[in-house]
Amino acid sequence: MQRPPMPSPSPEEVLRLKRVHNPIKPTELLAKGLLLLIGSFIFAIGLEAFLVPNQIIDGGIVGVSIITSYLTETKLAIWLVLFNLPFIFFGYRQIGKTFAIVTLIAIMLMSGFTILLHTIEPFTDDLLLSTVFGGFLLGAGIGLVIRAGGSLDGTEILAVSFTDRLPFSVGEIVMFFNIFILGTAGFVFSWDRAMYSLITYFVAFKTIDIVLEGLDQSKAAWIITTAPDDIGQAIMDRLGRGVTYLHGEGAYTGDGKKVVFTVISRLEETKLKDILDDYDEKAFLAIGNIHDVRGGQFKKKNIH
Repeated sequence: MQRPPMPSPSPEEVLRLKRVHNPIKPTELLAKGLLLLIGSFIFAIGLEAFLVPNQIIDGGIVGVSIITSYLTETKLAIWLVLFNLPFIFFGYRQIGKTFAIVTLIAIMLMSGFTILLHTIEPFTDDLLLSTVFGGFLLGAGIGLVIRAGGSLDGTEILAVSFTDRLPFSVGEIVMFFNIFILGTAGFVFSWDRAMYSLITYFVAFKTIDIVLEGLDQSKAAWIITTAPDDIGQAIMDRLGRGVTYLHGEGAYTGDGKKVVFTVISRLEETKLKDILDDYDEKAFLAIGNIHDVRGGQFKKKNIH
């Protein structure tokens, strides 16, 4: 007797199945917890041991909190929590529940560490050293928390919320917000402190990139050439990198194109250009930075 066909799932059932997430492994949960703990602690050291004692601020909600704490003569931790709470709600609406929970934990940890570290002596009273090392520690702390899936500053969350309502990109909104904050620091503290604060913001921004992307940044390369097979083989033999051939078509001529795609490190970029010069000096090469490479056949092989 033939078995009757199984009924198709309803749209509601399909949506429910899509919402099911695989449970986080204990080791992954521990790793994320350590990242949050270390990142929050490093961030608090940057604030209490370098920036706050020397009246130097960072951009975003942290800068607003430092200025408000100074004007009201109250604890910095209070304002770090209060000012970030609305952005946790925005994060819940815009990004998701997990992000909001992780961000809340990170902010509570960071605020608690600032209370514990508030009584320590500043590591230096040299403004330039405080600016550079304070910015570096803030950026490292933010980067680690982002890797754990959260955030320590709600500025970008706010920018994402308003980008649909304003004719500006997320980056432009963040920039305008920080210009206002750093300008306010000039009136509250002094204009030399505002200029030092700008350096701090830049150092923190670049440090976040290093923590998230690593020093050995990967690059994706697309090559359109008349000798795709020769160049692809040379990349595998001389660079030890995997190669994928993509099929394209010239918009003007309509001719079929064989595009060579590979992922290299920035140290291998010059050698890749040498390979192109050997086989096709007129080859079209496009190189772009990529943040992460996982799986596939892009793992570097040993070359001899």
